[in-house]
This record gives sequence, C-alpha cells and structure tokens, in this order.
Amino acid sequence: MLESGLIISFTFGYLALLFAIAWFSEKSAEKGRSLASNPYVYSLSLAVYCTAWTYYGSVGRAATNGLEFLTIYIGPSLIAPLWWIVMRKIIRISKVQRISSIADFISSRYGKNITLGGIVTVFCLLGILPYTSIQIKAIASSFDILQSSGASVQMLNTPIYLDTAFYLSMGLALFTILFGTRNVEATAKHEGMVMAVAFESIFKLIAFLAVGIFVTYFVYDGFRDIFDQAELRGLGQLFVLSEESSGSEWFWLSVLSMMAILFLPRQFQMGVIENSNEQHLDKAMWLFPLYLLLINVFVIPIALGGLVHFDTNTIDADTYVLALPITYDQGWLALLVYLGGFSAATSMIIVSTIALSNMVSNNFVMPIILSNEKWRKNYQHQLGSILVWIRRVTILSIILAAYLYYREVSGYFSLVSIGLISFVAIAQFTPAIIGGIYWKKGAKSGALAGIVGGFVVWFFTLVVPTMVTAGFLPSSIMEQGLFGLSALRPYHLLGMEGMGYVSHALFFSLSLNLALYVLLSLYSAQSSKEHNQAVVFVDIFKYSTSMDSSIIWKGQAYLPDLKSLLENFLGEERAEKALIDFSQRTGRQPGVKNYADPELVNYSERLLSGIIGAASARILVGSVVKEEEISMEEVLDILKETQELKSLNLELKKKSKALKKATEELQEMNETLRLNDMLKDEFISTVTHEMKTPITSIRAFSEILMDEDLPDEDRQRFLDIIIQETDRMTRLIDQVLDLERFDSGRQKLKIEQVDARILILQATESMIQVFKEKNLKFELDLQIEELYLSLDEDRIKQVILNLLSNASKFASSKVLVRTYCKDNNWLVEIWDDGKGVPDEDIPFIFDKFFQAKNQTSKKPIGSGLGLAISKKIIEYHLGNIEIIRKEEQTCFRFSIPLEPELQMNQNYPNTHEQNTDRR
Repeated sequence: MLESGLIISFTFGYLALLFAIAWFSEKSAEKGRSLASNPYVYSLSLAVYCTAWTYYGSVGRAATNGLEFLTIYIGPSLIAPLWWIVMRKIIRISKVQRISSIADFISSRYGKNITLGGIVTVFCLLGILPYTSIQIKAIASSFDILQSSGASVQMLNTPIYLDTAFYLSMGLALFTILFGTRNVEATAKHEGMVMAVAFESIFKLIAFLAVGIFVTYFVYDGFRDIFDQAELRGLGQLFVLSEESSGSEWFWLSVLSMMAILFLPRQFQMGVIENSNEQHLDKAMWLFPLYLLLINVFVIPIALGGLVHFDTNTIDADTYVLALPITYDQGWLALLVYLGGFSAATSMIIVSTIALSNMVSNNFVMPIILSNEKWRKNYQHQLGSILVWIRRVTILSIILAAYLYYREVSGYFSLVSIGLISFVAIAQFTPAIIGGIYWKKGAKSGALAGIVGGFVVWFFTLVVPTMVTAGFLPSSIMEQGLFGLSALRPYHLLGMEGMGYVSHALFFSLSLNLALYVLLSLYSAQSSKEHNQAVVFVDIFKYSTSMDSSIIWKGQAYLPDLKSLLENFLGEERAEKALIDFSQRTGRQPGVKNYADPELVNYSERLLSGIIGAASARILVGSVVKEEEISMEEVLDILKETQELKSLNLELKKKSKALKKATEELQEMNETLRLNDMLKDEFISTVTHEMKTPITSIRAFSEILMDEDLPDEDRQRFLDIIIQETDRMTRLIDQVLDLERFDSGRQKLKIEQVDARILILQATESMIQVFKEKNLKFELDLQIEELYLSLDEDRIKQVILNLLSNASKFASSKVLVRTYCKDNNWLVEIWDDGKGVPDEDIPFIFDKFFQAKNQTSKKPIGSGLGLAISKKIIEYHLGNIEIIRKEEQTCFRFSIPLEPELQMNQNYPNTHEQNTDRR
C-alpha cells in the first residue's frame, strides 16, 4: 500500500496544478487571448457529466446489473444530434435574456416569478446535494483503499478533524471560491474553471483507459480471455440481453439520462452559461458521444475482471477500478487511477457548487433582501459585494452539507443508486423547460404545480427509502406504505411491481408533473409579462436581434435613478459604457428630460439579470420605476397594431420593390430601343456606303464604255469590274435578306446526309489561292475519318468560308483549320495568329450590325453581317459558336450535335426568339 503522505502530496499537488491551469487561463483571458473559447475545450467541458459516478459507479453497476449501465450513456448519445435544435435555442435564449442558471431560466420564462425561481433553487439543492456527497464519498473511499483495503466502513466513524475527506472538501471549496466568484456577474465566463474542467476530462479519460488496458492486456490476455474466464465462473449471462430483460427499464433510464445531460445544473452551467459560440455545438454533437464511447470501452472488462478475481464478494464492485491495480502491486498505476477518480469528482463538485451558489444568491437570498425596502435602501451601494459574499458562503455551505450528508446517509449506498436519485430530481424541470421554449400557452401555475407535484412523488419514492435505510424513518413505511396503505409503498406505488425503483419513480413523478403542467396551463390566464416572455422564448430566433423593443413596457422611469442602479452593480465606467452602447445600437437617446426610454428600462433589466437573476432584477428595477400593469387586451391591441404596421410596411416594401424592378426594366428597354435605333442608323449608313461604292464604279465604267472608243482589252477589263461590283451588291443584298429570314424564323434548312471530311476539304480548297496570294501558311488538321452528318451543306460551307475569310484578313503568317469529335459533338476550329479581337469587343462580336457601331468616317471592309449570320446558321443546327483567345492566337470554334434525328426534326435554333416555332 502507498503511504498517506505520498497520497496527500499528490492530491494537493493535483489541486495545485488545477490552480495553475485556472490562473494561467484567467490571465490569458484578461490579455484578450481566450483559451476556453474553443469547440474542443467546450466539448471536453461537457464531459463533466462523467463524474465519480461514471468512473467508479459504472463498473459497479455493470458488475451487478450487466449491460444496463449503458443506458446512462445511450441517452446522451442519442440526443446529442438534436442539440442544434434544443440546446442551441436554450443557449440563444440565455444569451439574449442574460440568464445565469437553470432556476433563472425557468423563473424568467414564466413572468420572472420569484416564487418559481426560489422553489426550483430549493429543489436543485435537495436533488444535487446527495450527488455531491457521493463525489466526496468516492474521494474518501479511494483515498482509504490506497492505504489499506477493507477500511471503508471505518471512515464514517472517523472524527471530522481526522477525516482526510473533510480537508479535501475544504480545498475544493477554496478553489471554487477563488475561480468561481471572482466576478459579480453570474453570466460572466469562468475561463479558469472551464479550462480546469477540460483538463480534468482528459486526465480522467487517460487514467481510466490506462487501468482498462492494464486489466485487459496485462492481468488477462485480451477481451476474449476475460469473457472466457467469466464464462467458466458462470458470469457470462450477466452481459447478455435475455428475453427477461426489461425493455421498459432500458427505455426509462435512457430517457432519464437524456434529460440529465440537458438539465443537470452542472451541464446547464457548462453547456449553456459557459458557451461562447453557438457554432461550438457542431463539434460537441459528435465529440461528446465519442468521449462517452471511449470512457466506456473497458467498463465491462474491468467489471468482469473484478468479479473473476474477487469471487468472495469482499470488495465493493464500485472500487474494482482501484482494487485491481493494488491487488497486482501496481502502486503508481493505482495512484494514477485515484487521481483520475479525484478529477472526476472534483470537476462535478466545482461546477455544481458554482451553479447552485448563483441560484441561491439570485433566486433565494437576493429577492428576500430586495423585497425588504429598509434593507434595500441601507445596502443599495453594497449589493454587489454582498452578492459575491453570498455566493462564497453558499459554496462553502453546500460542500459542508454534502460532506455531512456523505457521513450520515450516502455512505450506506452505492454511487449509482444515489446518482440516479439526483437524476430523477432534475428530470422534474423537463416539462417546464421544454414546454416553455416550444409552447406559448405554458403558464406559471402549470409549471409551479408540475414541479412541486413531481418533487413530492420523487421525495416519497426515492428519498424516503434512503432515510429509512439510514435510520431516520421507521421501516414500516417500506413494508406497509404511507399511512398504512400498501398502495403507497415507496418502491411499489399503486402496485407497479414490474418496474425498477428508479424507472418506477421517474414514471409516476414525471406523469404527475406533465399532467399538472398541461392542464393548469390550458385553464390559466397569463399575465402580460408572462405572455411577453412566452412569445420571446418560443420565437427567440425572431426576436433575438430586437429584444428590448419586442417586450411591451408601460410606465414612467427617471433616467438618473436607472443610471444610479446600474452604477451600483456595474460601476460608473461600465454603466456609462452600457448607456453609450444602447444609444449606438438603437440610434436614440437614453432619455428625454430625465425620463428614461422604455427600451432602456428593458435593456437595464436584462443587464441586471446577468448579475442578480431575472426575478431579482425585476424587483430592483421595479423599485426605481413606476410601471403600469398592462391588461391582456392592451397587449393584444399593441401586438395587433404592430402586426398591421408590419404587414403594411411589408406590402409597401413589396410594391416599392416591384416598382423599382419595373423602372429598371423600362430603362433597359429604353436603352435597347435607343441602341437599336442607333444601330439601325449606322447600319443604313454602312449599307448605303457599301452599295454606293459599287454603284459609283458601275456607272463610271459604263459611261466610259459608252462614250469612248476603247481597245478590246480595256473594254473587257472594265466589263469584268462592272460584273464584280454587281456581284458585290448581290452578296450584300443576299446577306441582308438572309438576316431578315433568320430573325423572322422563315429561314428553312436543306438537311441532307453530308460527309463532314469532304465538306471541310471543299470549303478550304476555295480559299487556298487567297492564302497563297497573301503569303499565309495554311494547315489542315483532320482528326476524323468517315463522318456523316445531317445538315445544310451550303450553309455550313458559308460559315466556314466566312470564318476563313476573316482569318485571311487579320492573320500575320499562319491559318489553321482543325476538326474533331468530342462529347457527342462535331467541332471545327479556325485559328489565326493575327492581333485578334479586343477583349472589350468579344461579348459583342456575333451581334448583328456590330461592325457598324461607333465608326469614324473610315469604314471597315464589309458590312459586319458575316459573323451574325454564321451564328444564326449554327444555332439553326442546334449548335454553338464562340471565340477563344489563347496567347498570341485567335480561334473561332463552332460545334454541331452528332444526333441526326435531332437535326432532321428541327428547323429552328434553341434560342428564345424561336421557341414558339419548335416542335
């Protein structure tokens, strides 16, 4: 066994390490480098769910109940994917309303009711105190086992001043006070605590995996060997689901763990209050279930290993994790395991006591102080420091009470049994919370009656039996029932014999709770404040950006009083900054003629809610403002008027948007008409110029032939010129007519089977002489063999000749024609190495009349219709034509589909201009 001094040294050394981690994190946060604002740290902090109950108790429950221990981890794993729906909404509500605890959440939802917040706080204390006590029990038991086995019973008889558990508890209280109550603001992030909890999550996982690996692979020869050994001793059936296994037990325990992962005070603190970014849930939804999987991998091997080794039942199954390394003289491993269990227990105690201290101060003590006018006036300038000391005293009191409960009650029970009792207690908040965020009719009376009714049943069915066992109540209650009625036996209420005691208690307490909540909510009238809060909670994503203006407030408030109230808790500098932030965010002054803006009243109340809780903030603000109660009729009238204004505003926006769109369309149409008119004028100018030139030549040469006696050679030359100019006019007229037929949809194609290879050869052959005359190198790259297409041969030749003619005009030294098939299309590319088309002209190169646009007196060659007609021809063949710029080369490329049936049945291109003519 290890010496006490060594164990104590490592224990307090571990606490010192936690202090160092927390201190360093706090200092980093003060310098603007937040270590805790990280999705992985956030996910690890949620592992505070895995307490000593998990570390020791899961093995103990597995050794006695088999696979049933998994229900406590199946529930959280199943609900984790729904966190984006449920937990994100709770987080958003809490951030917007500046909620500081689960009691504050419930109180705020139901009209910021003081009574409801106080009752939830008391019930949380009653429910969590036993759970905190078993953490102390786990620490004390593991510490004692490290020294000498079998002494666990004697610990309860040790004087307090000699009990190591007492001093460890006080050390935890000191740590929690130092890093949990440094800021008066309850919603402030506890950076140091979060990082310490994340570190402990890693440490306890490593320690548990270490002992699991040791038992599985060093004590035994792997998983198969453990199961074989267990089978030889008749233990194999313990971990096999049989027909006798209670499906209802699995169901109810899984549901219980789903509620626990959401609403345990420590989970609410880490998952909601300490959350710095909703997006961190994305990681936590898969990382947290993975953590649960890892920490449970070796639970069954350790349980079976303990059952096989300690077959005399002299060792408590909860301690197998620690007892096995000790048995095999692995002292340092046992010390690591002890520290892992210590970290599992301390993280729960630290977070839970911080959460409970905020509840006690904000929902119990502070409302009492503020409700007394004399106390409020006498201590109004000291409320901030009083609040901090209340929390510190509460933390110390809770840990002391848990220690005493451990000595008097929980020492006689297993870790699992006490843990499940706390789970059922916290489950009583589920109807009020889930109903509160999804059902606007949920009322304060229903929530209050449901929670009280559920806790009464919980206390009778689960707490009373523990008090009977501890000797505080007569055992006759267990046998004969309350008042001697057998129907009211705690473990078998109304004769439900087939259920386990935990699922039995959960079923009846939650059923009564839910029934009271629904029935009283349906038949209760909500106050205006309660209705406001119901709407905001249910529709939080709608109101989160306009919170203060969404809450209806009617009354009179003096700005100096409100400012003085903020200064008492925030200080002058922060209070002034809060007012400046209000002005910048809303665009209005905090007040006019010393009267505070109604939105500022709501804003101030929310700021104070983050410090003293919603109910206390309600009392405090009410002490300095004169608020008028608003009837439900007034609320509905305001909401109706607001809705009508919103509808009218929305309709006006729609009409304004439609008018703007119509104006833009008219402007576009006007611009198009103006451009078309300009293009028409320029086109007429170009065409008349082009026609005037040949007409002038024809007339001049005709007059020469008629008036002068010329040699036959000159006569023949002049006649050739006249014929050429006539052909030039004919081509120009044909182009104009072609374009008109294409635009009107009257153009018909003469579709026939054509050999594409021959078509290319014939088209290029007629241009070879032109290329020679201009000293241009011509290359032909035919990447097709025999290819027959259904197309208009003359029209496609016209396109190719147009493109070759353009290339010959602008090429510097080389023209290339390439044809190939790709993606069920026939493609033809015509490359030249000229200067190319300017980038700004590329989008318009295929537009009709483009060449006539923005011209000076120097007219270009041709009418500029060739490319426009080529585009029409290709589109009529259901193809596409484009221009490509690559380095120092320009390429015109067109493609035509290979499917002949498409081409044979289509006369018109796939453009919006001819859609009505296609079949």
